Amino acid sequence: MKFTWFGQSTFIVEFGGKKLLFDPALSANPLAKDLNIEDLEADYILISHAHGDHVADLEKVVDRTKATLISNYEIVSYYGAKGYNGHPMNHGGKWTFDFGTVKYVNAVHSSLFPDGTNGGNPGGFVVWGEEGCFYFAGDTALTYDMKLIPLTCPKLDVALLPIGDNFTMGFEDATIASDFVECDKIIGCHFDSFPYIEIDHTKAKDAFSKKGKELILLGLGESITL
Repeated sequence: MKFTWFGQSTFIVEFGGKKLLFDPALSANPLAKDLNIEDLEADYILISHAHGDHVADLEKVVDRTKATLISNYEIVSYYGAKGYNGHPMNHGGKWTFDFGTVKYVNAVHSSLFPDGTNGGNPGGFVVWGEEGCFYFAGDTALTYDMKLIPLTCPKLDVALLPIGDNFTMGFEDATIASDFVECDKIIGCHFDSFPYIEIDHTKAKDAFSKKGKELILLGLGESITL
């Protein structure tokens, strides 16, 4: 599994021979101004919710890559009306694709498209296959529903958790989330993009280290293989 972070919650995960792009929105992130949208390659695009800082570049990427969308019914329907191909899911459901299995899990947040259209209920994704298993939490508060993930999915190798606070859980709550999902290796996201979500990197890493866990904070465009 290879994870490349493009800021905020935009990741490319190379998994099962495919490129999975999560929440493509470089143009909505001031810190990503020097990154090239052409680098956002995808066979599938997984969308956690409809906010602009998660979908801003989706149509541009799909027009170029013809990627298949994976998200909740409302988001897939919204883009389906524009002619884009997608696979709709809803909370608690799973589906086996050609790269592996995806389960759509709960997130506590809101979801509204920039044009005011309802984006349905936000969610996260657990993805697994021969290479391993990872959790992309999307934008979420700490929620007891995370305790269900170890009961219903394979053991996680890594979890991608928001840590910026204000709009999502902060790194303190994210350490508890890592306990709930029973994962000791965390890749942080949804931090530093805007003043509201700037964090102290040292304090964040120390919070996880005190629990015997590792918080990985990638640089923009940086990759890690696990």
